[in-house]
Amino acid sequence: MRVIAGEYRGRKLRSLEGENTRPTTDKIKEAIFNMIGPYFPGGTVLDLFSGSGALAIEAVSRGIAEAVCIDRSYLAIQIIEQNIALTKETEKFAVRKMSAQQAIRQLAAEGHAPFDLIFLDPPYKQQQIVKIIGELQEAGLIAPKGKVVCETNKQTDFPENVSGLQQVKNQTYGITRITVFQKEA
Repeated sequence: MRVIAGEYRGRKLRSLEGENTRPTTDKIKEAIFNMIGPYFPGGTVLDLFSGSGALAIEAVSRGIAEAVCIDRSYLAIQIIEQNIALTKETEKFAVRKMSAQQAIRQLAAEGHAPFDLIFLDPPYKQQQIVKIIGELQEAGLIAPKGKVVCETNKQTDFPENVSGLQQVKNQTYGITRITVFQKEA
């Protein structure tokens, strides 16, 4: 696994060992960034089930100014921090060990600015993406025109509209489905 494009291009990233995680492959990562725009003029990203931090690191490499990486696994947090250290720009990243729901509540309580880009890649067996999008929307954590990128198994189908966000893209790659929602301005 590596950073595909941008400032950190070519840097090799570590991933978690074992069957509890499913790292986003380079092919899927490339597809995601082709769907949402390959480069960004700043903005913020929330990676809510961060795993290795690869999606957030890729986004910052491509121009996002600030990333918040959330994972509830201690081992994942260690890998995320090691991968962020490879960027040599650790100040662009915040890493928190907590569940997605705890993170949403805490970020909202802190008055965190809404995110321009949010990645949702929960374990396939624990997907509650529609509920999570609703919680993010209710907490005011999705910026106007903000995008929520969902990585699921290919059998997952979403409604066209979830909590006021419109489904704008939907592609299947092997066993993986990528669905992109966007908030109206």
